[in-house]
Amino acid sequence: MACYGMIAAVEMQAVKDRYGEALKSYQLAGREAGDYLIGGKTVTVVNSGAGEIAAAAAVQALICSGAQVILNFGVVGALTPEAETSRLCVVDRIIHYDFDTSEADHSETGRYMELPSVWIPTDDRLRAAALSAYPQMKTVNCASGDKFIGDPDKKRKLAEEFHCDICEMESAGIALTCWRNNVPCLLIKMVSDGIEGGAEEFYATFRTASAKALEVMEEVLKNL
Repeated sequence: MACYGMIAAVEMQAVKDRYGEALKSYQLAGREAGDYLIGGKTVTVVNSGAGEIAAAAAVQALICSGAQVILNFGVVGALTPEAETSRLCVVDRIIHYDFDTSEADHSETGRYMELPSVWIPTDDRLRAAALSAYPQMKTVNCASGDKFIGDPDKKRKLAEEFHCDICEMESAGIALTCWRNNVPCLLIKMVSDGIEGGAEEFYATFRTASAKALEVMEEVLKNL
């Protein structure tokens, strides 16, 4: 098992298209996994499937198998015109916006009580290394939940309510699991659908957006 672990939620085909057959293939936590040479590093990539629970389970399996750094690349929806324009981004912090215990404990939406705020952090050092390797990336806040958000009004509401730039379905599970295990994580994302684009734009751009996010992750890995 490589010391670098990578989550490819629904973007595993991008890995296969870029690198071909895995150096070694196996099952991890009931999911397809394989070792690939990416940016000069051996990386164990897990095809976790969509959603927070699937991503968290895959991350925990990677960590228990020896991964010391967790990476994630993937596609996201834009919530702001800035994210829509820049497209390529590195995640600073995440809010799990559909985690809500407020009726029981009056806490803020998205708040895990072991954290100092609603925000789930990523690793400062890895994020700085990513920006050094690819400075044109936009640093973003991510709204993460178990919902595909295509409706423009819902996207604007997420941006306004949670002060986020992008939305997707795995980052909270990845980052929270890493935080609980004291393992650093890096999340690089590419916007597949803009504020008005919805599912139609997502499907039209998914393959190229996935490939670009993985290409950037490879460049970053060369500098880690």
